Amino acid sequence: MQKIKISNFNYDLPDKQIAKFPLTNRDDSKLLYYKDSAIQDYTFRNLPELLDSNIRLIFNNTKVIRARLHFEKKTGAKIEVFCLEPHSPADYVQSFESSTSCQWSCMVGNAKKWKADSLFKEITINDTKIIVEAKKVNTDKKAPIIKFSWNNNSFSFSEIIESMGQLPIPPYLNRKTEASDLLRYQTVYSKIKGSVAAPTAGLHFTDQVFSKLENKNIVLEEVTLHVGAGTFKPVKSEEIGDHNMHTEHFIVDKSTLLNLTDKRKNIPVGTTSVRTLESLYWLAIKIKKGLIKSNLHVNQWDPYQIESQLSKNDALNILIEYLEKTKLDFVEASTEIMIVPGYKFRITDSIITNFHQPKSTLLLLISAFIGNDWKRMYQHALDNNYRFLSYGDSSLLVKS
Repeated sequence: MQKIKISNFNYDLPDKQIAKFPLTNRDDSKLLYYKDSAIQDYTFRNLPELLDSNIRLIFNNTKVIRARLHFEKKTGAKIEVFCLEPHSPADYVQSFESSTSCQWSCMVGNAKKWKADSLFKEITINDTKIIVEAKKVNTDKKAPIIKFSWNNNSFSFSEIIESMGQLPIPPYLNRKTEASDLLRYQTVYSKIKGSVAAPTAGLHFTDQVFSKLENKNIVLEEVTLHVGAGTFKPVKSEEIGDHNMHTEHFIVDKSTLLNLTDKRKNIPVGTTSVRTLESLYWLAIKIKKGLIKSNLHVNQWDPYQIESQLSKNDALNILIEYLEKTKLDFVEASTEIMIVPGYKFRITDSIITNFHQPKSTLLLLISAFIGNDWKRMYQHALDNNYRFLSYGDSSLLVKS
């Protein structure tokens, strides 16, 4: 697996087919329907008609935070602090609820201009002026730890970044965040704050589409995976084995695990939901084999280095028993899972997903699911004026 050459997953993506803005109506987007090598064109609002009633859709209910924080030094130098994930407290909810200070792993723009001094910014919330301080805790070049503090404990960190932060739209859009992005770069079902990028396959869903799904008795289930900035990280190595997969944190309720053991077919909405479902399987295997030493975590090559013929339900029952033993109501874990051609999907039956960047780990995941047919599928999308990437069109990938 690790010898797979990333150059085999390249294609020519004209700039004109990268969707720089969303459509006026979410469900006006195109939907490419791939089933058993056949390709058909639909509109996303047709999705419910293409699904059988024995289907379960799994949605990632994460919410994108205003992670870009801008500061200006007395010299006039502008510093951007991009919040990646909470460090202390490490729990997302606790960090957002902090009322005096918290620490986050961050990326820092124009870091050479930020020496040992703190950065300050005055903001106003509900007519109250607040001074926000950013101070470096360490100098890790990849992801320095930044301590944020503010002089009014009536406000939480969630309120602080909501006031002073900017929503981080994808870098390949090559434009500034606009007011419309605050609404459209969130799914209509987003709930749990923590992502720095949207689970974009979900951007096409509307209340009307949900109503049609429910009328067909299609089950809707939710998981939470906080999408990290690493989702945009290009693969620069010649072979995929030399690429370090980013870590993302996820939460799945015990009730969801129980529901997943029934006979319905599972269709994750987006690659983040795929990664969550497949990570559940490998977490269970590591628990069964005694490979979990402390935190629940899936390494990027675990699926290829750990032998397992365990069924989906056996794996899910291991997790359910683990939660009952530890008296927890949900699985909280992290994953670096790398899904590449040759991977055997354990919980995923079909996939709803957008069209991904050339030479990306997301494209490797699609190839793992439908094989080299991804080339024909993507060429069809290019030839028929599909819109690509985050604000682009969608696809439903089905295998019998």
